[in-house]
Amino acid sequence: MQATAVSAQTTVDEGETLSEHVFRRIQAAIIQGDIAPGSKISEPELARTYGISRGPLREAIHRLEGQRLVVRVPHVGARVVALSTQELIELYQIRESLEGMACRLAAERMSAEQIQALRQVLDTHEQDAAFQAGLGYYQQEGDYDFHYRIIHGSGNQTLVQMLCGELYQLVRMYRIQFSTMPNRPHQAFAEHHRILDAIEAGDGELAELLMRRHIGASRRNIERHAQAADSPSPRGDQ
Repeated sequence: MQATAVSAQTTVDEGETLSEHVFRRIQAAIIQGDIAPGSKISEPELARTYGISRGPLREAIHRLEGQRLVVRVPHVGARVVALSTQELIELYQIRESLEGMACRLAAERMSAEQIQALRQVLDTHEQDAAFQAGLGYYQQEGDYDFHYRIIHGSGNQTLVQMLCGELYQLVRMYRIQFSTMPNRPHQAFAEHHRILDAIEAGDGELAELLMRRHIGASRRNIERHAQAADSPSPRGDQ
């Protein structure tokens, strides 16, 4: 799908520049899959769609590059990122290690108030209609994101910068893409509760182990999905 398929919103939030507004809309469209991975970013078409000059638009695209959602391809131009299976597996291996560490630190450092707020986040996830129907896991960002809260709860600003900064939206893009796998939403929800129980108990070693297992399960789902996609389809004449 070309970037021209993005529907523009005419309302710009108070205090938000037009460039910020366009950045936010294109970012959401990429993460939600409305602009498919590998799609070419057409600056003239986007400029016409949003009624914006090329300067502010290029600023928005540059910010998307900084989030690794858009890449520059020589002689082609800007495209939505499309990680290979190997690149995606490597990204999840990084998450296993770093988010596991963040979870251990969170078990040592999160306050009772922070833990209670995290339980309320899971309550919100459980009430989501799509989750209850088994269609996907609740995927709002920031303070409504279980992983985001734990990373901030680690108190380690380097981890926060890496996992909630430069890699965050790229990871969200693929978390959303694979959150609709059969049975995975409810499995992930149960795993989240076990992780939070370990954090509340102050058991950093168990919390880290459970987080690594949780992300590892997602990585293995991705590997199985890739293997199934690569398998030859049965032929009727065999």
